[in-house]
Amino acid sequence: MTVSRERSSDLEASALEEAYAGFLAAYPQYEHTWRLDALRTTEYRRLDDLRQTYLDYTGGSLYAESQLEAHLALLRRNVLGNPHSLNPTSEAMTRLVERARRHILEFFDASPDEYVAIVTPNATGALKLVGEAYPFGAGDRFLLTFDNHNSVNGIREFARARGASVTYVPMVLPQMRVDEAVLHDHLDQAGPGGHNLFAYPAQSNFSGVQHPLEWIDVAKARGWDVLLDAAAFVPTNRLDLSRWKPDFASLSFYKMFGYPTGVGALLARRDALARLRRPWFAGGTITVASVQGDRYYLAEGEAAFEDGTVNYLSIPAVEIGLRHLAAIGIETIHERVRCLTGWVIEHLLRLHHTSGTPLVRLYGPSNTGRRGGTVAMNFYDPRGRFIDHRHIEQEASGAGISLRTGCFCNPGGGEVALGLSQTELVACFSQPQERLTMDDVRLCIDGKSSGAVRVSLGLVSNFSDVYRFVEFARGFIDRSL
Repeated sequence: MTVSRERSSDLEASALEEAYAGFLAAYPQYEHTWRLDALRTTEYRRLDDLRQTYLDYTGGSLYAESQLEAHLALLRRNVLGNPHSLNPTSEAMTRLVERARRHILEFFDASPDEYVAIVTPNATGALKLVGEAYPFGAGDRFLLTFDNHNSVNGIREFARARGASVTYVPMVLPQMRVDEAVLHDHLDQAGPGGHNLFAYPAQSNFSGVQHPLEWIDVAKARGWDVLLDAAAFVPTNRLDLSRWKPDFASLSFYKMFGYPTGVGALLARRDALARLRRPWFAGGTITVASVQGDRYYLAEGEAAFEDGTVNYLSIPAVEIGLRHLAAIGIETIHERVRCLTGWVIEHLLRLHHTSGTPLVRLYGPSNTGRRGGTVAMNFYDPRGRFIDHRHIEQEASGAGISLRTGCFCNPGGGEVALGLSQTELVACFSQPQERLTMDDVRLCIDGKSSGAVRVSLGLVSNFSDVYRFVEFARGFIDRSL
């Protein structure tokens, strides 16, 4: 039994080495990212120690051991208090928070004269700040793409409640990109003298499509404020705010470097921030408030938007994480992810049943042009029937592979990819029940898939990770479930 297991292990290792040699021949640039292999064996060695294949970087990145050690050392050697005071522990904490804030702006090449960094719980918190305070009114417009996270979609409720119109720009299959002619037509319809907000993701969290940053300048030239959801983009791509100047950009730091969770940011242009009107005030957001005088005065800049006490002990860990990424180099991470993404897409598309039916259907670009390391798909049996994505996730979990399934909080992307029509969805949402669940939706969509399988690559992904996933996928060839 031991001999057989050893022989099988030798064969697997030999197959991996042969595949890796072929990969390097096709993607020689990958060898220039060797620094990440060294980090994988030290800072992230728990991945291989625990035999984990982590393919959910769009859900959340992984932290390095040195990040934890540096943060713990900082907490151990200081006495730090709530920053809303002038006592010694409060002032010490204030200095650390402000230093982290400056470092955030520096990392994104954002001039402090032009931008402020508002600390939020996450990207969703950043987006909500914009949605609730944007001065929508009757005749104003909110324009967004089908391809958006629900945290952006939710802003439509603020817009509609104040009488603004809401317009979605559709995507075109099979690439799942926006029809730019249609987009430009809508951008030309900005209400003169009104408030017009255009929101889109720099990178789709569903398909990995990277939408052009050039849209920022195009929209602003036509009278739009631009809200850029950068959460899925910045972990593996450079966002240079000295070149691209959205009015607002949202992000979550755990998606960039894993730790800490519970801290994000809204990067806002000072002139755009001044146009927002907050619907309430809270501790920390005001200079003066009175019960008997029945008045309040908001603080200036970021302070007016940081409700209550920020997550102050975690904020210094953001600077540590950003320094960690800077030492590696975003360009190095980007190149590694590009190479691995190209290989995994190419080899998934080669997989067919003996009947000739493709094993997987990919949603989005089939090459690495203008796309990131997020790859969405569904599996199909030999007769061309989709295999429930929940079953794929269950088997992947049993194999030690962490991936994600569903619509990834991006219903527009999912509806387009899965061929769900407006007619059937409207009928579904017209059902009399008070609360609708995904199980109810599955009954409405006439046998179509209600979600997809998503693998996403990031900071310390390596060839073994993508090879193991392709071999896992190969195991579904000629299977009927």
